[in-house]
Amino acid sequence: MKLKHALALSLFLLSSPVLAKDSFKVCWSIYVGWMPWGLAADQGIVDKWAKKYDLNIEVVQINDYIESINQYTAGQYDACTMTNMDALTIPAAGGVDSTALIVGDFSNGNDGVVLKGSDKLTDIKGRQVNLVELSVSHYLLARGLDSVGLKESDIKVINTSDADMVAVFSTKDVNAAVTWNPLLSEITAQPGTTKVFDSSQIPGEIIDLLVINTETLKANPNLGKALVGAWYETMALMSADSDAGKAARTAMGQASGTDLAGYESQLASTKMFYTPADALELTKSPKLMETMQQVAEFSFEHGLLGQSAPDAGYIGVETPAGTYGNSNNVKLRFDPSYMQMAADGKL
Repeated sequence: MKLKHALALSLFLLSSPVLAKDSFKVCWSIYVGWMPWGLAADQGIVDKWAKKYDLNIEVVQINDYIESINQYTAGQYDACTMTNMDALTIPAAGGVDSTALIVGDFSNGNDGVVLKGSDKLTDIKGRQVNLVELSVSHYLLARGLDSVGLKESDIKVINTSDADMVAVFSTKDVNAAVTWNPLLSEITAQPGTTKVFDSSQIPGEIIDLLVINTETLKANPNLGKALVGAWYETMALMSADSDAGKAARTAMGQASGTDLAGYESQLASTKMFYTPADALELTKSPKLMETMQQVAEFSFEHGLLGQSAPDAGYIGVETPAGTYGNSNNVKLRFDPSYMQMAADGKL
């Protein structure tokens, strides 16, 4: 993981300066809250909004989540879907000034700790635990362990790509894992398997975002308008109690390896912000800064803020309620202005 971070940073530093342009690339990976990007691309919604602002926007699915963020950090994509923690520990920690353009949802049960042969989290003690190391899954595990008086030294983390997680968990030697949907649903469907802790027990801490390069956004504000406009049109479509809404949810379910019922069950454990007003409520809340402090402290303890980081506040995180950390080294920004434009009907 750290080698990947270093490679991403070196590639970014070699990239050319950001200038105003008219063609952009956005990447996303499979997760219930990010499937709308695939739908928006397939339905022509992204193209519609891009055309409105005389832009060309390519939306690309990448199967490996962490790799998608690394490629964004390296400058190969202008924007990428990721969680609040991964936005801090990969692009921001790598020196890439990034902006959370869209606050899409928070996980409310979509991320979980799973055990074979036990229904108690305390039974994880002494086990090897497969997860995407140093990702939001690692954060969830740490929060879960803390809730039952255990420490990370009580378990052994086995770094496992999300692309391999289901296959690995199916083997007889693996009996503990932390992952997210739709992988979580596939794993919990296996016999003798129980979800013993999930993100509904830490509501509002695992936030799913569309993150964009700050300099790119600054030089190309119409890109922000087009992406936000496309997103909320897609939100209206997928949340509709209509044949079109059902068809949209069915398509996203199939694209993520399940069906309508499976996808809707994942939506039930996700606090989706279907309207910009809903997203703005979380984004403007003082709790967001508190959450980012918790995330930064975990990240610092695990060496994720870079070798030169002297403390958890080394990287500044700017929110509407204030800045956590070093205001002279802000590398992650929660900017509500484009979502506010959508709420005000000004896109």
